Amino acid sequence: MRSRPPSFSNKRCIVSASRRARVVAAVFAASFTAACGTGSGPAVRVTIPAGATMRVASDSLAKAGVIRSAALFRVYASLKRSDRGIKAGTYLLHRDSGWGAVLDDLHGGKGIVHVVTIPEGWALSQIASALASKLGQSADSVDAAARDTALLHRLDVPMPTLEGYLFPDTYTFADGTTARAAVDAMVKRFEQVWKPEWTARLDTIHLSRNDVMALAAIVEKEARLAEERPVIAAVYLNRLRDGMLLQADPTVQYALGKHVARVYYKDLEVDSPYNTYKHKGLPPGPIASPGRASIEAALYPANVPYKYFVAFPDGHHEFRGDLAAHEKAKLEARKAWDSVDAVRRAEPARPK
Repeated sequence: MRSRPPSFSNKRCIVSASRRARVVAAVFAASFTAACGTGSGPAVRVTIPAGATMRVASDSLAKAGVIRSAALFRVYASLKRSDRGIKAGTYLLHRDSGWGAVLDDLHGGKGIVHVVTIPEGWALSQIASALASKLGQSADSVDAAARDTALLHRLDVPMPTLEGYLFPDTYTFADGTTARAAVDAMVKRFEQVWKPEWTARLDTIHLSRNDVMALAAIVEKEARLAEERPVIAAVYLNRLRDGMLLQADPTVQYALGKHVARVYYKDLEVDSPYNTYKHKGLPPGPIASPGRASIEAALYPANVPYKYFVAFPDGHHEFRGDLAAHEKAKLEARKAWDSVDAVRRAEPARPK
């Protein structure tokens, strides 16, 4: 008995099935080809949130350039039965990595890093707290690392701690990094930023590096506008030259051991070598970690005759060369601050 030829609909099904098979084969081929990445690209940070699905993770990996196709990576992970159980965290991975290695990292937590951002103007106590929290270390271990005599000797720091020399930047530390290793990395960053010509400049301005860092830290705490940094540095250097007290409020705050919105007359009586209202010259060392711009301002101050300045609510300072003019500027500043306070008091309380 002769069999009947397939109907048109059957032919269409056969063709569709054949087409699907070719597509699936192509997907498999592309997946396994793409899976063999070289991992030779630059390292990038990728954050996998807690509870993230493979779709979320693959999208993040593709966006960072670690993998080329999020969709194919999900297919590959599914075929490897590795599309679940990934660990949350911030990873340091290389672009164009092999997919098998990426999956191993995500499942084993390999490559998890801790990103720590140290803002300009932070004191050692703030830095120690941030490092301890991010690295899972004790604050005491960070404090001990900041007292490392070998590092102090290497930097020629005359103080008992590395206050001011832990350079403000964003750091990426591998999981398990010790407090000592983190502090060492921050010191190395400072050494990288400090230029050889800055060392040569010290003889010209007749200051030691520790003096420059002490001045730069004050500038960092005082300045709100970038263009004012060299002018503020010049004011303090002019006062030093003329044998005047620096009378820098940030040094009093440091001596108090806490930040206060305003320095009152009673605060000026604090007994500390950092109280520049009582002791002439620069403080013994930096009161915080200054950034590059403040260090440059201390090294290359503006050529101005000012010896006084006062802050206004919008962040700018008014600079004056004599005390009488400064007193007038202080009255104007007080009026401006009082106006701001009056507006704040008049504002209705926001619901909590």
